[in-house]
Amino acid sequence: MRDIISIEDLERSDIEKMFDAAFEIESKKLHKSSWCLLKDKTVILAFFEPSTRTRLSFELASKRLCAHTLSVVGEEAISLAKGESFRDTIKVFDTLGDLIVIRHSREGSARYAAEIAESPVINAGDGRNHHPTQSLIDLYTIKKLKGDIDGLSYAVVGDLRYARTARSFLLALTKFKPKSIYLVAPPPLKPPHNLLEKLRNKGFRIYETEKVEDVINMVDVLYVTRIQRERIPDPQEYERVKGSYRITRDLLRKAKSDLIVLHPLPRLDELDIAIDETKHAAYFEQVKSAVPIRMTALAWSAGVL
Repeated sequence: MRDIISIEDLERSDIEKMFDAAFEIESKKLHKSSWCLLKDKTVILAFFEPSTRTRLSFELASKRLCAHTLSVVGEEAISLAKGESFRDTIKVFDTLGDLIVIRHSREGSARYAAEIAESPVINAGDGRNHHPTQSLIDLYTIKKLKGDIDGLSYAVVGDLRYARTARSFLLALTKFKPKSIYLVAPPPLKPPHNLLEKLRNKGFRIYETEKVEDVINMVDVLYVTRIQRERIPDPQEYERVKGSYRITRDLLRKAKSDLIVLHPLPRLDELDIAIDETKHAAYFEQVKSAVPIRMTALAWSAGVL
C-alpha cells in the first residue's frame, strides 16, 4: 500500500500505468465488475476544506471500485470542533477505514497524516502545497487530446505562487520531456525559487513573462489558474493582482489551431465563458477524466493495480 502525497512520489512508470488503466475504464474495454478492486474496503473522504469536483469524483471513483465510503465535510462536523487533536482524528480514520483521502488548508497536513496512519493516504490538496491527483488528471487529459505529453510547449498562466494546482502541474511535467515551459504571472505571483530550481535542474527551457500575449502563438497547452484569494496572506496584495490577466476568445485567435486550454476549476473572471464553445476548451474534459484517474489512484494506493 502506497501514499500519494505529492506527484513527486510517483515514477513515470506508475503514472503511465494509471493512464493505461484509466483508458481501459473510459473505453469500456473491461466490464464494470472487473473493477470491483476495493470490494469490502472503506474509503474515508476527509474534506476539511471546500471542494466540489475533487470530493464528488473521489466519492464516485470509490463507489465504482465497490468500496464503502465515509465522508467528513468541514472540521465543524467532527470532534476537531470539540478540541480533539488532528493526530487523534487521523488515528480514528485509520481504525475505521482502509484508505484515507484528505483535503486540508494547512500545508503538510497530508504528509503528517501519512506518518500517523498505517492505511494509505491520498492528498486531495494541502493548502498551497500539492494536489497530485489533479495533476494526474491534467496530464491524462493532455495525453488523450494531444496523443503525447513529451515534446509539447506549455504555458502556465496566473497564480504560480499560491495555486497548488499550478505547482503540482509543473512538478508533474518533470516526469516527462516538455519542449519548453512558459511561466506567465505578475511579479507577486511568480513561482517560488525552489520550484524554479527543480524545473531548471531538469534542464528544461524555462521562460518567464508577465504577458500571455507574448507566448500565445508558441504553445500547445495553455494551463490557466485563478488567483487564490483565500491563500494570499495580504488582502492588499490580492487587490493589486486581481484581474491582472484574462483569457478571451479574441486572444485565442492568435493561438495555434490545435491549442488546448486547461483549467482545474473553479474559474472566476480569468477565463471567458465564450471559450467554452471553441475547440480549444479542454477543462470539462478534465472533469470527465477525474473519475477514471481517481479510480486508478485509489487502486494503486491500495496495492491492487
